[in-house]
Amino acid sequence: MERKLFTALQGETAETLNNALSKQGFRRSQNVLYRPSCADCAACLSARIDVASFRPSKSQRRAMKRNADLKRRATSTWATEQQYDLFRAYLDERHADGGMADMDVFEFAAMIEETPIRSRVIEYADEEDTLTAVCLTDVLDDGVSMVYSFYRPEQAWRSFGTFMILDHIEIAREAGLPYVYLGYWVPGSAKMGYKARFSGLEVFRENRWQQVPDPEQIEADSHPLSTEPIAEQVANIALPGVRPAKR
Repeated sequence: MERKLFTALQGETAETLNNALSKQGFRRSQNVLYRPSCADCAACLSARIDVASFRPSKSQRRAMKRNADLKRRATSTWATEQQYDLFRAYLDERHADGGMADMDVFEFAAMIEETPIRSRVIEYADEEDTLTAVCLTDVLDDGVSMVYSFYRPEQAWRSFGTFMILDHIEIAREAGLPYVYLGYWVPGSAKMGYKARFSGLEVFRENRWQQVPDPEQIEADSHPLSTEPIAEQVANIALPGVRPAKR
């Protein structure tokens, strides 16, 4: 049974709140911030890459070379028909049984456009200007956050998932930002395995960011006592402008 801790993201303080809670393992979905809070499991770990510590592997350098023909363009958060067509092709091929499989064009537009903070759509096009990959990206005060990405499923040889992370590391480096936030990683999950292949990986665990020298040594925590009660979780959240409770 999945359970999440969430809060609304709106008003003049939205940017500040998003920055603060992103540093504490939260993720944004439109105008909501959320963090997994299952009663009997703590397997979902918020992950990020320390840009200064990252060193590309041989396979990652090959992924960059395979995509050297792509052009990056950062656009405003405005959904287009091209994006939606690519999104549908991606879902139908890769996530036909997922929770987003039935999203229509209006729901897609809401996902892209309903953002109360500084966000960008990063598009990648080939030499013929054909849209090949897209990432909805938030710009935080300490990094860039990859909210959701999708790509041409028939071009699996390009290793788009790896390539887009590599390019976001470069975007963060160019902007002088120290982190790239990747979303959640579950140790042992085959679909999320590519995230663990990046050096400089950190995960938010036990209320702090921890370096992950060897992802193989981290196991998904599903012990019934692995998660703090909701009241304790809320009490431990540091909100901007609010002093932490005394203990």
